[in-house]
Amino acid sequence: MQQRERSSSESYFWPSVWAIGLHVLMFGMLFVSFAFTPELPPAKPIVQATLYELKSKSPATVQTNQKIAGEAKKTAAKQYEVEQLEAKKVEQEKQVAAKAAEQKKAEEAQKAEAAQKTEEVKKATEAKKAEEAKKAEEKQLADIAKKKTEEEKKKAAAEAKKKADAEAAKKKAVADAKKAEDAKKKAAAEATKKKAAEAARKAAEEKKAQALAELLSEDTERQAALGDEIGDQVSGNFDDLIRMRAAEGWTRPPGASNGMTVVLQITMLPDGTITSVGVTRSSGNGPFDSSAVAAVKNIGRLIEMQGLSPTDFNPYRSFKMTFTPEDLAL
Repeated sequence: MQQRERSSSESYFWPSVWAIGLHVLMFGMLFVSFAFTPELPPAKPIVQATLYELKSKSPATVQTNQKIAGEAKKTAAKQYEVEQLEAKKVEQEKQVAAKAAEQKKAEEAQKAEAAQKTEEVKKATEAKKAEEAKKAEEKQLADIAKKKTEEEKKKAAAEAKKKADAEAAKKKAVADAKKAEDAKKKAAAEATKKKAAEAARKAAEEKKAQALAELLSEDTERQAALGDEIGDQVSGNFDDLIRMRAAEGWTRPPGASNGMTVVLQITMLPDGTITSVGVTRSSGNGPFDSSAVAAVKNIGRLIEMQGLSPTDFNPYRSFKMTFTPEDLAL
């Protein structure tokens, strides 16, 4: 069986269809790849085209191919422009993001530095407070120790004072006891002395009364003779009486020693009142002279003189007497 020969139009139909289908498939795949391709740095598009040389193309096929190539070129140019804009936008976004990241990093660094400074200030403040608390505690302990020491000193001083006061009280008690004993002895001695003086005075008064009674009972001649004798005796007795009374109120002054002699001028009234006492010859010791004058003045009045006659009293109106420490220390 003989096959029919194909015409020229039939021989170029299917290659043209396949060429057009292939170009459509390539453009479809290109758009799909653009839709799912991740963002990449901008790159120059590479356009690959495969030219098929046909031994013989029809004018319609050539025109169709040229039109498809022109559309592909326009599409590629627009896609390149879009990609450039997208790449520029991505770059700007990256720059903005990088700048924001740097600013954020700077802010975080500032915050970290501020936090570190705050922490350092806090630590310094806490350390200062701890140091102040330590110093305050040390001062408090020192004050407590000082107060304790002062209290111990005060206590020791009080104990020492108490002991000293007790010792002083003991010594004072001993001294007071001795003083009381001395006073008691002195009082006893003075009582004995006063008793002896009183006895001597009474004896002198009795002797004087007896002498006067005898004088009155004798006759005139005997009375005259006895009067002279009694006058001398009475005079001696009154001198002793004055010395005895002066000794009762005399106090020995410092420096008065035995052997001193003072002569006093004494003036007296008939009732026995002593009106004046003066020094006619000093002993050379003023305190002793003054003590003798005071002792005689302290007698005040001798009532024993009231019974004397004017004749017997005349020698005592103004008279001199000699005193020694021995006389006044009876």
